[in-house]
Amino acid sequence: MTDPSNHLPENLKTLRAKHGWSLTQCASETGVSKAMLGQIERGESSPTIATLWKIAGGFNISLSSLLSENNAPKPEEVLTFRDAASLRKPIGADGMLTATLFPFDPKSGFEFFELTFPPEYERVSVSHKPGVTEYISVLKGRLGIQVDGEWQELGEGQSLKFLADRPHSYRNQEARDAVVHCLIHYPATGF
Repeated sequence: MTDPSNHLPENLKTLRAKHGWSLTQCASETGVSKAMLGQIERGESSPTIATLWKIAGGFNISLSSLLSENNAPKPEEVLTFRDAASLRKPIGADGMLTATLFPFDPKSGFEFFELTFPPEYERVSVSHKPGVTEYISVLKGRLGIQVDGEWQELGEGQSLKFLADRPHSYRNQEARDAVVHCLIHYPATGF
């Protein structure tokens, strides 16, 4: 796979054209300003992960569909930890690294990421579409996840499943990276 930021400007232009949306209508549907959308399309901006989720939600597509070059699922695919390391890319300027291990597949209804949260990192995530569920497994470090105002602190080898169709937050209060696997499952009525 290649750098997802290389595909974002073209993917956004293609999505807008497919929907017949002007920048103004796209801004209305996604909640992202017209100026920011224009900057993304011209490759002049590196949007935050929150902005990317808003865009994906506005188009009713998965995050990996917005970022990937080709989402055609392969019947079998083996990835190694070395592969994941080569896929890690910063998305936005907040320091979180994302590796799309398996992009969204409509047959399975999920996408699978490796996320690296840098030390002293905190982020509030936008609510996903109704019925979306996240599964987080901590591979390295510790990660706090807040859902419904309650923080769950996870250590290495621990996992959490939660409904992601409401505001939720992530924090790494440690002095080292927290690395997790994140599976996002979309309901059958989703994309």
